[in-house]
Amino acid sequence: MKAIVYTRYGSPEVLQIKDVDKPKPQSNEVLIRIYAAAVNATDPVFRQGKPLISRSATGLFKPKNTIPGDVLAGEIEAVGSKVTFFKKGDPVFGATGGSFGAHAEYICLPEEGALALKPANMTYGESAAVCDGTLTALPFLRDKGKIQKGHDILVNGASGSVGSQAVQLAKYFGAEVTGVCSTANMDLVKSLGADKVIDYNREDFTQTGQTYDIVFDAVGKSSFSHCKGALKPNGIYLTTVLSLAIVRHMLWTSLFGSRKAMIMFTGIRPAKERAEDLRFIKDLVESGKIRAVIDKQYSFEQIAEAHRHVETGHKKGNVVITWKHHRKM
Repeated sequence: MKAIVYTRYGSPEVLQIKDVDKPKPQSNEVLIRIYAAAVNATDPVFRQGKPLISRSATGLFKPKNTIPGDVLAGEIEAVGSKVTFFKKGDPVFGATGGSFGAHAEYICLPEEGALALKPANMTYGESAAVCDGTLTALPFLRDKGKIQKGHDILVNGASGSVGSQAVQLAKYFGAEVTGVCSTANMDLVKSLGADKVIDYNREDFTQTGQTYDIVFDAVGKSSFSHCKGALKPNGIYLTTVLSLAIVRHMLWTSLFGSRKAMIMFTGIRPAKERAEDLRFIKDLVESGKIRAVIDKQYSFEQIAEAHRHVETGHKKGNVVITWKHHRKM
């Protein structure tokens, strides 16, 4: 089979399409023919090996998992002898977790992994896209933020892969949502359900006088110190980006003060929890509560171009890659 492979850290050109052995499912695994996958913001980070702290997950001197990619959608081609829930031909979407490997024609995943039947009203590309941002935004808002109906919530980076899903989820949970984005993306964020949209080129959301129950920094471009004044008493600042500052603030606010700073490593949650979330996401999609946001779609052969686009930091929603044998369904 063909796969995108990188054996050293560097520019997008280190990504090469190579022939590798097609995996065979173990007794508890399913073999998935991948039709679409997402290129998310962490993929270029892991490819570069920068910052160095990222190498704690990917390998100190060279990549330990040479096929990148975490989020996928495809069709089950074969099942192991002990698999009972899935069957050959099932359309699925999911995430690989720390093993990566989604940027390939085939992958084997355990039946009890982060995998579910894909939404019936979405293509494979849309399914991969909605899986990416929502699997991050959902536990941040629901589990860390304890989102409630009537909460005032601000999403910084509301047009990105995580932020665009966070806006939709917050509206589903009954919150009043303010989205922060660039001028060019204001209409998109409004279309996702935001009650108010702030153009960060023209206004600093921390200086408006408005306070929030949750400030969700989906792009890691702000800080707890900067946002503290925009939080209500007992308000929560959430960020998706690990830094020394957020670690210090988490420790400090866990002991002192009513306003809290939090981060969550959603990609390493137990596979059972992620599978439950995927089924919940499927229900939300099929009932019309949330939708996928796709900025651009590339072929797997254009993987370097896809990485360069993601690295600009200005993508709307998700970037999706597909093989030539991709089918819409």
